[in-house]
Amino acid sequence: MSYKNTVFQRQNKEFKVNFSSDEISSDTSLVLLEKIERKHNIIRDISSHIPDYRNPFFVVHSYEKILKQRVFLLMQGYEDANDASYLKNDPVLQTILDGDIVSQPTISRFENHLDKHTIFNILYAWIDRYVASLKGREKVIIDIDATDDPTYGKQQLSMFNGYYGQFMYNELFFHDGETGQIILPVLRPGNSHSNKWYVSILKRIVLKIREKHPTVKIIIRADSGFSNAPFYKLADDYNLFYAVGLSTNEILKRRVKKAENAVKFLFVQHKKKHQHFISFKYKAGTWHKQQQCYSKIESTGKGINIRHFVSNMNEQEAREIYFGFYVKRGEASENRIKEVKNMCFSDRLSNHNFWANFTRLLISSIAYEMFLILKGMIKKTKFTKAYKWQIDNIRLYLLKVGGTIKKTVKRIFFQFSKSFVHKKLFEQLVFQ
Repeated sequence: MSYKNTVFQRQNKEFKVNFSSDEISSDTSLVLLEKIERKHNIIRDISSHIPDYRNPFFVVHSYEKILKQRVFLLMQGYEDANDASYLKNDPVLQTILDGDIVSQPTISRFENHLDKHTIFNILYAWIDRYVASLKGREKVIIDIDATDDPTYGKQQLSMFNGYYGQFMYNELFFHDGETGQIILPVLRPGNSHSNKWYVSILKRIVLKIREKHPTVKIIIRADSGFSNAPFYKLADDYNLFYAVGLSTNEILKRRVKKAENAVKFLFVQHKKKHQHFISFKYKAGTWHKQQQCYSKIESTGKGINIRHFVSNMNEQEAREIYFGFYVKRGEASENRIKEVKNMCFSDRLSNHNFWANFTRLLISSIAYEMFLILKGMIKKTKFTKAYKWQIDNIRLYLLKVGGTIKKTVKRIFFQFSKSFVHKKLFEQLVFQ
């Protein structure tokens, strides 16, 4: 029995390893990502707003190519620019990029190239792209939420946030509550309050929407961190509808005390869990007028849970506003932020320069938007089990797929395994 290249034995069989197979890539599905980009031109459109001051005689990689490689590799799960050095000989990536792979130093120079002016131009273009997608819509739900991004180095504007108890950046997202699209991603200094800058940014978004779609109904949904006087004034000035959380205070505690005692009595005396809603007019000291406020008082079996919120959707009852609309922000906004942060790696803002980290946030957001298109394509197929896949599932089941590439004079063949579990779904997507 020969022991050359033998890893181990089982009964009378040898398990051998060698490196004689054809070139295989673990990212053969990049061909699907390239098709999506060619149809929707997200990367091309964003890169067109990046000025290129390099000497054209020495330029090897265009900014569009650099951005495409960075986005595609993020989607494949390669979260660091350093990963390019391990993929320089990948045959599929080389073919998709039509040439050599962009090196890590070139990627880093690109990320540090974008200044404040360029990033603002990209943000305005981002809003314009979203507004153009609203054709035929009668209403738009704008979900607003923020998330913490802990920092561990000496990044510019990484500051200590007392609420989170850590040095961090503060990421702000405006999402479409129906489609999941990122309306706008914003990076803020770490010590920012949740509502820092958001009213002025929201005003610009509303103006852009109203300019192209003057009759569309705009509804704002956010938690208590975004309840402030400038927002309610903006809502009145631009006829916005909203359901916004409200932090408790002594006045609100007194308002709900009677209802709270009644709910406690039902549970203590009759062991009955109960939800009760009350509504009332309330005006904080800085607000320009009274607002319609609601409180949910609930016995959970482990105590009393009280939630306050403000809404001008007066045609609906409190319970309907809360359960039929407000709490849906968990799936529409919070879970989408988890995807862009944890699955598209917007938490990897480790450059020193603040605007370079803002660039990374934009790159992660582009990857998220590409995944969102892919989700839409999946929902056009008959594979219903895949409809609820999150980004991690899509990456694992559809994108991290091994295969080989074969080239002839006129054709390039991407050859997948016959045992590819989701080959029928992939086939429908790639030929959709």
